[in-house]
Amino acid sequence: MTRKRQDMARTHLPKLRGKPMHGFEYCKASDLATTLSLLAEPQTEGYAGGTDLLGELKRGIRKVQRLVNLRGLTGLAKISKEDGGGLRIGALRTLEEIGQHPEIRNQYPVLAQAISSVATPQLRNMGTLGGNLCQHPRCWYFRNRQFPCWLKGGKSCFAVDGENPYHAILGRGMCQAVHPSDLAPALISLGARIRIAGLPGNREIPLEELYQKPGPDHRRMTVLRLGELLTEVFIQRPSNDSRGIYLKAMGRKAWAFALVSVAVRIKVDKDELQEVRIVLGGVAPIPWRVKDAEDILQGQRLTEDIVARAAEGALADARPLRDNGYKIPLAKGLIRKALVALLKA
Repeated sequence: MTRKRQDMARTHLPKLRGKPMHGFEYCKASDLATTLSLLAEPQTEGYAGGTDLLGELKRGIRKVQRLVNLRGLTGLAKISKEDGGGLRIGALRTLEEIGQHPEIRNQYPVLAQAISSVATPQLRNMGTLGGNLCQHPRCWYFRNRQFPCWLKGGKSCFAVDGENPYHAILGRGMCQAVHPSDLAPALISLGARIRIAGLPGNREIPLEELYQKPGPDHRRMTVLRLGELLTEVFIQRPSNDSRGIYLKAMGRKAWAFALVSVAVRIKVDKDELQEVRIVLGGVAPIPWRVKDAEDILQGQRLTEDIVARAAEGALADARPLRDNGYKIPLAKGLIRKALVALLKA
């Protein structure tokens, strides 16, 4: 078999665990241009760790005609220092490799803390940065093929009147699911930017702008277009007077998705707060930056009173469903705990 045939080896997987599974073509492309051409075709998906996509295929909630293995794109698995400070992290770098990187552990503790809270060590060794940032919600109606939920093209969100203890309290709209990434809030708090590759060319945007609330014209949670691929993340090196923390509340002690999470980064200048960022996870369809709370803290001294005011302001617009009102005091408590911890740092 020629090397080209090997790179583009194809097979069909009609069955798994005794249940019928939709057949698809499997490709392994060795260069980015070929990969982008394949991803531009309908019903083609790329994967690396496969911890999210393969589960969806097994459950029959997503069908593809072609699956493209991205692991051959070794250029997207690097961590490199930037001139003037900062890091570029390839989207195919595994979570465990990122979390154990000395520069990240020393200079970006908020990111290292977020990674350490993700799933199990085995999954962190498989899951990639790009996959974690672009994963689909864990809503049980979305993940069950028996429910034609709105996000999958149906007419309604079953969580509105159904079982909804883990669903959104902020930014609610047509879909009540929450974004499950732990890394996204941490990276947004660091002001991360991402590079997106596509056939027309590359574009670079703040990570915060990758996410969009699902609406009538876009039943998805990112701005990625057909044939585009998130290739790397850039984080500027924090200043010496910058502090950050990531906290996560779970339904069990470890290895679970967040009920609520919070990433906070502040810069302290002459005892006054500057460059405040507070990003919540587990409360909205996208990572939720609470700018009202940031404005309350900006330019202030970090006191218990200002901490309490910020926590209240962060959840002022919350609209809980029947079963998830507990998330409001939980989120307020995490914000207070994070700010107090930074006050003592």
